[in-house]
Amino acid sequence: MAIDDQTAAPAVATAPSRSRLRGNLGVASIVFMVVAAASPLGVIGGPVPLGIANGNGTGFPFTFIVATVVLLLFAVGFTTMTPYVKSAGAFYSYVDRSLGRSAGLGTGFAALLSYLTLEAAVFGLIGPGIGSLLESYGVPSIPWWLYALVAFAVVVFLGYRNIELSGRVLAVLLVAEVVIVLVLDAVIVFSGGGPEGLSTGIVTPSAIVSGAPGIGILFAILSFIGFEATAVFRDEARDPDRTIPRATYLSLVLIGVFYALSSWALISAVGDSKAVKTAADNSGTLLSDVTQRYLGTVGEHIIQVLFVTSLFACILSFHNIVSRYIFTLSGRAALPRRLGHAHSRFGSPHRASVAAGVVVGVLLLAGVVSGLDPINQFYTWLAGFSSVGIVLLLGITSVAVLVFFARNRGAGVSLWRRAIAPALGLAGLIVFLVLIVQNLPTLVGGSVPLAVGIIVLLLAAFALGPVVARARRDAGVVEDETAD
Repeated sequence: MAIDDQTAAPAVATAPSRSRLRGNLGVASIVFMVVAAASPLGVIGGPVPLGIANGNGTGFPFTFIVATVVLLLFAVGFTTMTPYVKSAGAFYSYVDRSLGRSAGLGTGFAALLSYLTLEAAVFGLIGPGIGSLLESYGVPSIPWWLYALVAFAVVVFLGYRNIELSGRVLAVLLVAEVVIVLVLDAVIVFSGGGPEGLSTGIVTPSAIVSGAPGIGILFAILSFIGFEATAVFRDEARDPDRTIPRATYLSLVLIGVFYALSSWALISAVGDSKAVKTAADNSGTLLSDVTQRYLGTVGEHIIQVLFVTSLFACILSFHNIVSRYIFTLSGRAALPRRLGHAHSRFGSPHRASVAAGVVVGVLLLAGVVSGLDPINQFYTWLAGFSSVGIVLLLGITSVAVLVFFARNRGAGVSLWRRAIAPALGLAGLIVFLVLIVQNLPTLVGGSVPLAVGIIVLLLAAFALGPVVARARRDAGVVEDETAD
């Protein structure tokens, strides 16, 4: 069967055309934005100590290898389908192309909700992070949300402008944070590790399956969120059919290797016999403590600064992703049309950026007014929500890839790329999803009702897709001709 053409059903109403997003992003620029969204330094200072303490201890670095393999299998099908998906909507566009408009819109709403909550969540980290940094230099203490507000304003400003400006900002911040961690890794490794030498847990089967490897996988997969967003920048990429696949594979490999190496080095610095207890007792300061020991006070201060910039880069990356989801959905008349117009000068989704900022601002305000602890409640609860949503979306996208190529066997794609690899990736993602749902109450402060509420909200977002699709058909809506 030949590849089906994307055609819109006849309709009564018409819609004005909008300009497309513009940019000249190459592989490196997209990789910078995607890896920045993963917040490498933030992960080494946050989820890694938690994975060591609550997961499989010294075997935790191996879980990054497992996660990388599963996500690379997912990426095989994801990137193979890329040439047949002409709109920049990532999850939404792939599911829409394969499973239909109702499923696509439901996926788009769920993705938008997941990314919005994750963007808002990280403000709960950056506010206290900035406060702690400035207080260490003698600045008087002020409420965390004031610092978060400053970061929020800068993010919205950059999101309003051309994507290449955000790309340059992210490139500088990302290089700085990666370099300092790699320097720390090198010093630890070339000094022979800590008091017990270099860790052997990463290659020891008994260590890999010790403790709770399921929870270890949970924290590992959380550290990759955002890699799939390479496809969101399709309209702003040079030669997207080549750029997007290359950026996806490169991002996954770089993230996976970096996390596995750095978590192994961190354990080596502490010692295998003490790693779990040390991580449990000092999860929030493990990275800075190790840095001070190996790089001195100057290195510790550099890490503190770059930890904050890492979080800022993460927020900016997710804001760019959210803005483009809103832009694409508005082109489908699933959101107000006004949000789907690109800036005449910058070629950016400026209105969508402002709309995303409004929603995130409301979430921040709700957290402040409710008196939630910025880290243990605001960040943890929203991040728990996002983790479920993103893994679920990865699974649905894998199904979409399998269905698409099952219907289009004449596409000239190998069996490995169109069926075997996506199926293996889907199997791994199902295991990940089960583990996350089982441990969701822990992620949201031990609240079972809150965990159930997260599942209900995501299901409601998916259910909204068919409702909106039906309403659009009844209203005779014609999509923007530039949406595809």
